[in-house]
Amino acid sequence: MERPCPLLTFFSFFFFFFLPCLSCPEYQKQALLQFKSSILAITSSLNYSSDYYDQLQSWNSSSSCCGWVKVECRGIPRVVIGLYLFNLFTGLSPQPQVESTILAPLFHIRSLKNLYISENNIQGEIPGVGFSNLSNLVYLDMSENNFKGSIPLRRDSDLVTVEIAPNPSLSDLHLKSCGLVGEIPKWISNQTGLRFLDLSKNNLRGELPKWFVEMRFESLILSDNEFTGSLSPRLFSGLVLEVLALSRNNFSGELPKNIGFATFLWVLSLKENNFSGPIPHSLVQCQALQLLDLSRNIFSGHFPDFNPDRGLAYIDFSFNDFSGEVPTTFPVRTRFLALGGNKLSGGLPFNLTNLSNLERLELQDNNLTGELPNFLSGISTLQVLNLRNNSFQGSIPQSIFNLYSLRILDVSNNNLTGEIPQESYSLVGMIETPNLPSSIIETNSLYYSVEWFRQEAKALLNYSDLVVNWKKSKQGISTDKLNIYTLALKLLNISGNKLSGKIPTSFGDLENIETLDLSHNKLSGSIPPALTKLQQLTILDVSNNELVGPIPDGGQMGTMVLDPNYFANNSGLCGIQIRVPCPKEQLTLPVKVEEDDHKESWLLWESVWIGYPIGLLLAIRIMLGIGYFTLPPPSNRRHPPQRPIR
Repeated sequence: MERPCPLLTFFSFFFFFFLPCLSCPEYQKQALLQFKSSILAITSSLNYSSDYYDQLQSWNSSSSCCGWVKVECRGIPRVVIGLYLFNLFTGLSPQPQVESTILAPLFHIRSLKNLYISENNIQGEIPGVGFSNLSNLVYLDMSENNFKGSIPLRRDSDLVTVEIAPNPSLSDLHLKSCGLVGEIPKWISNQTGLRFLDLSKNNLRGELPKWFVEMRFESLILSDNEFTGSLSPRLFSGLVLEVLALSRNNFSGELPKNIGFATFLWVLSLKENNFSGPIPHSLVQCQALQLLDLSRNIFSGHFPDFNPDRGLAYIDFSFNDFSGEVPTTFPVRTRFLALGGNKLSGGLPFNLTNLSNLERLELQDNNLTGELPNFLSGISTLQVLNLRNNSFQGSIPQSIFNLYSLRILDVSNNNLTGEIPQESYSLVGMIETPNLPSSIIETNSLYYSVEWFRQEAKALLNYSDLVVNWKKSKQGISTDKLNIYTLALKLLNISGNKLSGKIPTSFGDLENIETLDLSHNKLSGSIPPALTKLQQLTILDVSNNELVGPIPDGGQMGTMVLDPNYFANNSGLCGIQIRVPCPKEQLTLPVKVEEDDHKESWLLWESVWIGYPIGLLLAIRIMLGIGYFTLPPPSNRRHPPQRPIR
């Protein structure tokens, strides 16, 4: 009797018993294919752009769902534990409106631990009954959708039990921008393992429940809601809180004195609420604190004395009720310091130069006096300097243009006098500076992936286009359209002061300028013809000055649409732009741009080289005709024929 082949037995066992364990269950595969068919039914009637990509094209009936993109499987036998179905409709126009019923097939996959369905424009009520089937959920991201209604509640009645996560296994819950209303649901109290909670940009209201503040969150983001009441000291009694973002709510009262006991707190954003009173001294004990935003509240009293060796990089106390002199007791690593919109007085302290990493300094809308000091040029890392709406006087120091990293300079609505510094040509050097200081985002978000922090701080810290703005209110380019890798002077605005003298001809070297506003000063003389070289210029405003002479024509000045109001209240200006004829003695030829000058010079030399020999021959011919030269008579002697050279 023959013995069975061991190798054949092994392969039979492998194919019939082990391989099926490497494939996802058939019912999970069919549920995902049903979900895909619903997606295709939505996208088939829409227009596709070049950015669109069918992210579910690998989903087919002939392969295991464990090999599909956006699907994660684990275990033996293999089961689906993760679905990463965010932003499925990028590149479609118009963006489809997706009903929440499309999620129904996914609720049959009870083994799910990670479910990401953000940014899909899903509408309708949150399907609480369906989510109650997913008892193993650990990470749930439903943010950036259009859900309606309240978060599903766990009712005390035995008749109905509806909630998103019935078992206390949830670790991360993202419900940002889901259209939620009502109060924080009680079932969240059962999520003892919940570490990250984002309920921002909804319409949630009420005070924070007692059980809620006693939970041990690591990251709690409740910004952009309608929460009220004061903050409980219990919120800071634990040692695990790292991120607390409560911006743009209706919280009030004083901050708890034990706020500094949360020693691992490194992001604290309470902006745009109604908090009042002094800043607790314990706040300086937060050794990990890196971002502190208390702006647009009613805080008052003295600033806390921060340890200079702390890592706090972002400080925003703007638009509160602080008074006194400008404080200087900030960490040396501070990069962003905003103290505008308070009642600070006095001059700028020299100790600001100790902040050797400072990139942005905002002191606008205060009662600061004195002259702009020369020591500002010692803060070599400075990119943004905002001193508008104060009472500074004197002239603009020439040394300020030594700040080659400077991108925004705003000293508008002060009492500055004197001429525009001729050193303003250094602005061209600023544009070409290759090594600009890195922003706080590049340094401090490497280990923090929460999208809130990136979006919240990025809008404040990333500037690429150089904007020199001395106007009463900042105008021009939106920061969210700027590219951090492209530096170009786009807007130059020195309006609304008492500057005198002539317009520097060096402004004609700012080749990337689009908006040039010199209005509401006491500038005199003529408009430099060099401005016609500015090929990108679209707005030129010199109104309300003392300028005279013709408005230059030609180049960009001859093609751009000029508003006559931009030249108003200059009694000595003339030109076709304002329909005021110029006297004949003031008429000037249009100034050619530099490229035309090269062409003209090339043609000139070409004409010289062609005309010189022709003129020389013509002159000789005339001289011969009048007998100026006498040619010798031809000789009668014959020359012997030359022998060829061999």
